[in-house]
Amino acid sequence: MTGFGLGLAEYPWELLAPYRARAQERGPVCDLSIGTPVDPTPPVIREALAAAADWPGYPQTAGTPELRETIADWYRAWHGVELDPHTQVIPSVGSKEFIALLPLFAGLRQRGLALAGPSVGYPTYEMGAELAGVDYVRLDAEAVAGGASLAGIGLLWLNTPGNPSGAVLAADLMRDAVAAARAAGVVVASDECYGLLNWAGPAPAPSVLSRAVVGDDHTGVLSVYSMSKESNLAGYRAAFAAGDPQLIADLTNSRKHAGLIVPGPVQAAMVAGLRDQDHVRAQKDAYRRRRAVLEPAVRAFGLRIDDSEAGLYLWSTAGEDCWTTIGRLADLGIIAAPGIFYGEAGSQHVRIALTAPDDVIAAAAERLRG
Repeated sequence: MTGFGLGLAEYPWELLAPYRARAQERGPVCDLSIGTPVDPTPPVIREALAAAADWPGYPQTAGTPELRETIADWYRAWHGVELDPHTQVIPSVGSKEFIALLPLFAGLRQRGLALAGPSVGYPTYEMGAELAGVDYVRLDAEAVAGGASLAGIGLLWLNTPGNPSGAVLAADLMRDAVAAARAAGVVVASDECYGLLNWAGPAPAPSVLSRAVVGDDHTGVLSVYSMSKESNLAGYRAAFAAGDPQLIADLTNSRKHAGLIVPGPVQAAMVAGLRDQDHVRAQKDAYRRRRAVLEPAVRAFGLRIDDSEAGLYLWSTAGEDCWTTIGRLADLGIIAAPGIFYGEAGSQHVRIALTAPDDVIAAAAERLRG
């Protein structure tokens, strides 16, 4: 059989294989590349999952009424945003699935429209365009707010705090970008998965749904959030989106047809996790301690750290090709992510993750200091 599949490019992380082998020659590898959580899932969440294990029927694509109420409560508690839980929220099977499929469900190809996203950003934005069969345009919020043309674009991704850079978009910048997009008839989706990991203070990074950005009008905007980082739930695939009621209704219908349903026990676990803020603050403190150990060591190695105001990464550069930096780190037994994975504009940066156990972070810091 020939011609089966979409002909997608090889998954980029496979390109790190020779550098992993090189790092392994130096002894135990300090893997600071992929930002997967390593700390235990909080007991309150595991207990809720276990208690809901007897779930013989199909769960609701739109989420249980309790989960929808809890998601709305979460936006109120962290962002001061008022949402209708019946019409403005929906859970998803992780945020990556939602991001990858949104251009398809938005019907961009049928309408002859392109997808736009950050010049340095999560690769799944561009992959979403490829899966939908549409063009991808790299366009930053600053350019949109400054009057860049949105002709031919149907959906714009914002990412704040940014992956990989950790840059936080200011509320006034987001406001101007959303206003420009609305004037052009472009839907704005904001990936905010690192929003509570803001290192500038206790407050989360601004959401696209914040009153400072859109007032009380959520027309044409979506906020996307994941519990993977704040609650160590990457394995649960627990995320959600909120915003424009019409967009949520259309997405709910499409997702019903596709069978994209968060498992019932996971929905119950999400309720428990979203209601408990103590574990979120404790996890942020753990990452703050790891950052305090790793950040000065990265600088001692000779790298400049750009942005990185929030999130789980140090966006670092030596002013050289990123693969050269990756090789120098591999010679220390350290693996990081090459910035080119996130766009040509990241070709001289590497992304160094804080998502490793304390002993691995300490070992990496020691090696970086020489």
